[in-house]
Amino acid sequence: MNRTGLFIALALALIIGLLFGIYPELDLKLAALFYDPATRSFPLKFNGPAAIARDASMWIAWGLAVPAIVALVAKFLRPDRPLLISGRAVVFLLVTLILSAGILTNLTFKSYWGRPRPVVVTQFNGPQAFVPWWDPRGSCAKNCSFFSGEGATAFWTYAPAALTPPAWRPLAYAAATVFGVTTSGLRMAFGGHFFTDVTIAGLVTFLVIWLAYAFIYRWSRTRLSDERIDAVLTRLAWPGYRLRQRWRGRDVGPAPAVRATS
Repeated sequence: MNRTGLFIALALALIIGLLFGIYPELDLKLAALFYDPATRSFPLKFNGPAAIARDASMWIAWGLAVPAIVALVAKFLRPDRPLLISGRAVVFLLVTLILSAGILTNLTFKSYWGRPRPVVVTQFNGPQAFVPWWDPRGSCAKNCSFFSGEGATAFWTYAPAALTPPAWRPLAYAAATVFGVTTSGLRMAFGGHFFTDVTIAGLVTFLVIWLAYAFIYRWSRTRLSDERIDAVLTRLAWPGYRLRQRWRGRDVGPAPAVRATS
C-alpha cells in the first residue's frame, strides 16, 4: 500500500476511463469474445465447473474476512476479554469490505447506475440498449452491471494481503491480483459484466483499501492503535454485557475507562 501502487491505480483508472469513454465499443468487442452467435448465448454461463469456481471465489474472499468477524462478535459477547486479533486489522478488513463490496457497489452504483449487463443488451440477443460505462441512464432497473460486486469482493483480497509480513507481501499482492483478475474474467465470460465493470471495481476497491490503510496505519494524525480500538469496542459492548450478567445475578460494574492513547 505504497505511493507507487496508488500512482499505478490512478494511471490505470485514467487510461481505462478515457479509452473506453471515447471508444465504448471496446467493451462490446471484449464481451463478444465470450459470446457464441450460433447459440446466442454465453456458453460458459452453463458450465458446471466454471459456476463452482465462481461460487468458490466468493467463499474464499469472505473466508478471509471470517477472523475479523469472529473477533468482533466475540468482543461484543465478552468485552471483558481482549480482541482475538489486532484491533486495527478488524477495523481495516471489515471497513474496506463493507465500503468496497457493499456500500459503494451494491447500495450505490448497482442500484442507481442503470447500465444493462452484456447478457441483456441487443448486441447479444437481449432486449436492452448498450450504454458506455460513464452513462447512468441505461434501462436497467436494479442490480445493474456497473460496477461489479463480485469483482470488488475478489479484489478486496488486497486488504488481507496488505497485512501479511513484509517479506511475503509482494507474493500476497500478486496472488490477490491473479484472484481478482480470474474472478472478474469469469464474470465477463458468463455475460454478467463488461470489462470496464470489473476493472473499475478493482481500481475503486484498491483506492478504498489504500486510503483506509493510510488512515489507520500510516498517517500520524489519524493513525489508530490496537489498544484504543479494543477500549472503544469494550465500552460499546459493555451495556449489553452488563445486562446479560445482571440476568445471571452478577454485577460487573461500569465499563472500564478508555485511556487517552493514540
